[in-house]
Amino acid sequence: MISLAKIRTLLNWKMGALIAALLTISAVSVASSEPESNSGRVPKPKIEIEKGDKCVEDEDFMRRNHMKLLMHKRDETMHKGIRTKKYSLQNCIECHASKKNNSVLGSNENFCQSCHSYAAVKIDCFECHASKPKVQPSAGFFHPIVPPATPGVAATDKESHGLSYSMRQQMRSNVNEQNNAGVTR
Repeated sequence: MISLAKIRTLLNWKMGALIAALLTISAVSVASSEPESNSGRVPKPKIEIEKGDKCVEDEDFMRRNHMKLLMHKRDETMHKGIRTKKYSLQNCIECHASKKNNSVLGSNENFCQSCHSYAAVKIDCFECHASKPKVQPSAGFFHPIVPPATPGVAATDKESHGLSYSMRQQMRSNVNEQNNAGVTR
């Protein structure tokens, strides 16, 4: 008769061998899966340079440091008033905008968005900046808040002038209040 201790030893050995075999099979199946399969994986970014033949710095440097360059450029421009073109965001957009939609955003095939989606990084540059190359303004181009003036039409119609009308009225009322209080500038 086989003792209980001998049965336990046999079962432990067989269980260990079964677990080792399952682990080996699963490791082999994972290692042999196709690298191109996208099952549960984030697709690698598609980086296409649309215009220009060479970037301002080499590729590896730009991948690691472009955000530092853009932040430094932002500080130089916004705080010190120094405007140079070498690391300007506008130059980046000019070269990297997609031929399909003329933008660096909008789909994961576009330059900025493809890498930032892959790296799970939020792009906040374009909350203030345009994601498309700048189009040369036509005569009479103003800030989007101010509608272009229509010759011969007075700016009094609240519905047709929207926010600009409201802002103009508010500025006029503030000026009138200051003048009435005896404060002049």
